[in-house]
Amino acid sequence: MHYTRIAPIFLCILCLTSFKSPVVKEIVVKNNLNYERKEIVTVPISFIRIKSKEIPLLEVYQNSKIVISQLIDMNGDSTYDQIVFQATIGANETQTYKIQVGSKKATAPSLTHSRYVPERIDDFAWENNLVAFRTYGPEAQRLVDQNEKGGTLSSGLDCWLKRVDYPIIDKWYKKYVDGGSYHKDDQNEGYDPYHVGASRGCGGIGVWKNDSLYVSKNFISYRKIAEGPLRNIFTLTYAPWKVDDVTIQETKQITLDVGSQLYMVEEFIHSSGSIPNVTVGITLHDKKGVTSADSTKAWFSYWESIDDSELGTGVVIRKGSLIKYIDYRTPKKDLSQLYVLARMKSPKLMSQPSQLVYYTGFGWKKAGVITSKDIWNNYLDKFSERISSPLWITFK
Repeated sequence: MHYTRIAPIFLCILCLTSFKSPVVKEIVVKNNLNYERKEIVTVPISFIRIKSKEIPLLEVYQNSKIVISQLIDMNGDSTYDQIVFQATIGANETQTYKIQVGSKKATAPSLTHSRYVPERIDDFAWENNLVAFRTYGPEAQRLVDQNEKGGTLSSGLDCWLKRVDYPIIDKWYKKYVDGGSYHKDDQNEGYDPYHVGASRGCGGIGVWKNDSLYVSKNFISYRKIAEGPLRNIFTLTYAPWKVDDVTIQETKQITLDVGSQLYMVEEFIHSSGSIPNVTVGITLHDKKGVTSADSTKAWFSYWESIDDSELGTGVVIRKGSLIKYIDYRTPKKDLSQLYVLARMKSPKLMSQPSQLVYYTGFGWKKAGVITSKDIWNNYLDKFSERISSPLWITFK
């Protein structure tokens, strides 16, 4: 999920090198931090210089052992744009990987999954081996607008608390269709006790202005980009919404990697005028939990009790994007939230959207990975360090 930094000195070499099949491209990956990192490395196919027909046969090797990889077509033109693989690199360590054309493509179960869910009105849900989420579509909004039963009016993001490493989305929705409830943990897989309501849930956005949060309604369309053993990518688009007399057009691209408690959100916003910020929110529910924040490293956390366990939710943004945060408390239902106010990156052309990148997600104590507030805050702290110091990648 983290962007990797590619050393430019090697790029000119690519243009002068001719390859014979099988193509061998050596990739040197360096970790500049003083602890081990297990992250997804992204390599543009354009850096490999390969015939189109050979791209589906690309494999990644380390020390002659095949490494799980995934090919991704970002723009839907039926041509792969990226190959990604998972690297585990020790403190201040450098490792070398090889990409080549082969025939022994490593297979692995898809531990990331996302889909539109028409059988539950029209949710959109996504998950990896650690966490799961959902949000709500136009039919759920229509039911509310027309005072019919079963609707949900919200662009907030819901947490599904799973404690197994296999996919649960399809299974839990089938349980719902069969008359059961995913709000009960009756199979020791997890459940959905997380309340969103009118809040931002875990990482929804809005614009904070004059002590009010302006927000969109439900998403109106989606586009799936990638699904596989390592990475899931999709977009959600929202109907135009207003901040006073300014019209906002919003699309968010979500990327969830295997092994991560957080997913990356790339917000793309066109506005008819200036807006003071984009604000990422975390609901404080009954306000009995503990908020934590590090403005220097730009991470923000809420740790709360939930039924017979505990839950940490959080937001991490890039340090240069932070304006400020607000621990906002009110007697109004669902509106007490931890707000992270951020500035967007301005586009180079007026026709392009402004952009904000942030990360959000959770850790549930019963899942056995994040078992205390201190562990959760430390996770967010190191996550911030990793996005500030991405893996350094060079090509031989």
